[in-house]
Amino acid sequence: MKSITINGSKRESVGKKATKALRNAGEVPCVLYGGEQAIHFSAPDVSFNSLVYTPDVHTVVLEFDGVKHNAVLQDIQFHPVTDEILHMDFYEFGEDQEISMEIPVHAEGVPRGVKNGGVLRFNLRRMKVRGLAAKLPDYIVADVTPLKIGNKLYVTAVESEDYTILHPDNTVICQVKTSRNVVATDDDDDDVDAGDVPSTETHDEGAAAASNDA
Repeated sequence: MKSITINGSKRESVGKKATKALRNAGEVPCVLYGGEQAIHFSAPDVSFNSLVYTPDVHTVVLEFDGVKHNAVLQDIQFHPVTDEILHMDFYEFGEDQEISMEIPVHAEGVPRGVKNGGVLRFNLRRMKVRGLAAKLPDYIVADVTPLKIGNKLYVTAVESEDYTILHPDNTVICQVKTSRNVVATDDDDDDVDAGDVPSTETHDEGAAAASNDA
């Protein structure tokens, strides 16, 4: 997974007045947890743009006083009116320590059902997974090409040795639903072997069976 570096400065004062002064100066007050003790620091608000205002997910290298800390964003607070970043919490992790993150899901291919007039609907745009930061992907690829109308793609279809999926096996990533423009074709009615469409079900009854087996 990609990482971005943010240079900050440790805070000696953490009172309300000092925090307000930081925000007025264009700085964001932050706290880094996970180490021997919490570290209070601040950094210019513009330095967080590529971390916060993006659909991508990154780990972070926080650097202050010449020391680097590997971390992930744990919590963020916005102003209810202006959407200004008010506060951020980070969690430090070691290179051999697994972390949990929500990874974007990218669809690959055009579903067979969509070609016949169906509509691809996403139930899960991000998946929560756990693994070593070095092995976590920037995004998870979901091959939707085999999906016919009525098919559902489950999280088990994107399993990997690089991470552990933190969702029940019967969690649906996406499905192809019927639309008004459905075209009945012999191709879409052909029988498909179970192995051809991994972790999908053609009917809701199949989803219920998967739920009972989980």
